[in-house]
Amino acid sequence: MSDSKVDSFRLYKGTPRNQDDAPSDLPLFQPNPRLTEAGLYIAPPGLRDAVNVALALGQPLIVTGEPGTGKTRLAHSIAAHFGLGEPLAFYTKTTSTADDLFYRYDALRHFHDIERAKQGDRTVDPTDVKQYLDFRALGLAILLAGDSEKCAQYLPPDRRIAKPARSVVLIDEIDKAPRDFPNDILNEIENLRFTVTEIPETFQAKPEYRPFVLLTSNSERDLPDAFLRRCVFYYILPPKKGELIEIVQTRLKPGSAFSPQMIENAVDHFEAIRDLALKKKPATAELLAWVELLERMSVDVKNLRPGQAEILEFSYSILAKNREDLAEIRKMK
Repeated sequence: MSDSKVDSFRLYKGTPRNQDDAPSDLPLFQPNPRLTEAGLYIAPPGLRDAVNVALALGQPLIVTGEPGTGKTRLAHSIAAHFGLGEPLAFYTKTTSTADDLFYRYDALRHFHDIERAKQGDRTVDPTDVKQYLDFRALGLAILLAGDSEKCAQYLPPDRRIAKPARSVVLIDEIDKAPRDFPNDILNEIENLRFTVTEIPETFQAKPEYRPFVLLTSNSERDLPDAFLRRCVFYYILPPKKGELIEIVQTRLKPGSAFSPQMIENAVDHFEAIRDLALKKKPATAELLAWVELLERMSVDVKNLRPGQAEILEFSYSILAKNREDLAEIRKMK
């Protein structure tokens, strides 16, 4: 490795600077778009079959597995494959309610506008309730798949279309939600129908434009049996060596100087790290970020050149997420 490569790694010196010294330029990082490109997603055969079963039955698909195994990216891959644009995503929180998945009603702003109207303010019209509604992932998908004449007025201007359309809905980390959340949305997901009580109005997706619903879970909490019975289920296993090599090769930039042997060496090293007694084992997402750094610095983990041992040691901070695991990895020979 050239001295310039070593120096480029040590961009931040961390030493006192005299007041008269000119500040260093902050480097402009150019991310590799291939790391997240939906069209490059590689699904194992079992996962592909699960997606097709869910499509054939018109049922939601629940995908579980370790964090970083590509559960969320699957939604983007499916949407890209069928030309359905970006997935409509709902990121579940511990405070999420069933209504949050469909729409949010801004009651406070509505109340304030009512008071302003009572005081003679003619710039507000609180009688138009739909302006206080913010439709969320599954609500938007149902509106897009419903009767255009009825639903168009409730869609944001940039989403109004002349005819119904299908979409992919991602409900991410549903196991974070309160226990009753899955059961509360059971009928709505099965029938793709929901009611906005503030209007009041009920919206229904047309069967032929039924959105594809993907739910992800990190298996932090068991989901209700009644909910699981109405879904297709798949557990993503960590990819094996050959699969990891294929994933890395696909994600590297064309013409990369990171040779097939260097990729195999990195994957072997990664698998050795996963075999350690770690509290949190690194997953495919961490592998891709780690290899991206190795590729940028031309580091072959089995053939280190002068100055690269330090880079390799500090690169482990991409793979380890706590102090104990980092110490364990750094003890590797």
